[in-house]
Amino acid sequence: MIKDFDQLLEQARGGDAITVAIAAAADEAALAAVVDAQKQGFVKGVLFGDTAKIKTILKEMALAAKMKFDIRDMADDVQAAAAAVTCVRNGEAHILLKGKIKTANLLRAVLDAEKGLRSTHLLSDVFMFQDDSRPDNKLIMITDGGVTIKPDLKQKIEIIENAVAVAHALGNTNPRVAILSAIETVNPNIPSTQDAAILTKMNQRGQIKGCIIDGPLALDNAVSEEAARIKGIVSPVAGHADILVCPEIESGNMLAKSTTYWAKFRLGHVIMGTTAPVMIPSRSDSSDSKLLSMALGKLVCQSMKSTQMQ
Repeated sequence: MIKDFDQLLEQARGGDAITVAIAAAADEAALAAVVDAQKQGFVKGVLFGDTAKIKTILKEMALAAKMKFDIRDMADDVQAAAAAVTCVRNGEAHILLKGKIKTANLLRAVLDAEKGLRSTHLLSDVFMFQDDSRPDNKLIMITDGGVTIKPDLKQKIEIIENAVAVAHALGNTNPRVAILSAIETVNPNIPSTQDAAILTKMNQRGQIKGCIIDGPLALDNAVSEEAARIKGIVSPVAGHADILVCPEIESGNMLAKSTTYWAKFRLGHVIMGTTAPVMIPSRSDSSDSKLLSMALGKLVCQSMKSTQMQ
């Protein structure tokens, strides 16, 4: 089981390199990440965007000058997104990475009914960060802070299943899933607590598999064993959650960004529910986060292929 980002990178470096298509690749952080990934031998890049701008950025990177890149000139971001998605759709590339382009514009190409990467599943973002204070598995996932605005119960089931699939790709065969709310008791005036109770019971009865679910849980008792003890919560998830499922996109997005801008944790992203992994780190994210996203994308891609062959 992969328990931290160093192990994630070590695992990604194994086996053959995969190809990443980068939409609107004239982005310093994205290019620095692909240069690093290519140096480590687990990724080859196909770069879509303004060739002149891409080459200028690469020229400023001493290491990049010694590497070869497949650069495809595009008139604008919309064309770059469409071409990058097509590259993944036709199997030329294995994963898709967002460069200097708005998430909405990239997802519009991804969700194109005829030319995109749609599947029969709901799309959701799985954000992952590393908390070194945890004694065992240091990787925690937050979902969904990037795609589904206000998920209903059915959508929450798919959001959970998407995150569980990422956990399985990392070797965590039975992740602990906390369904978050403001409180840890069911309150008819707070709909998210009612959804949490239903999801917990569905998991107990085998309707949601491959994980252990409990909720509602407040954030403190989901991640702190001491907080759970003080509040008298007896649960296999409380204090040890691997996956945090947020009520809606606002809380998910803010919680995820707080781990970066206040706690300074390392992070990675992957969009699930598509026919191939899609990485949509923020345009302001570091090259490290984009490197980790590609490493995560490779392992998820391998897991998806393995599942399809079974």
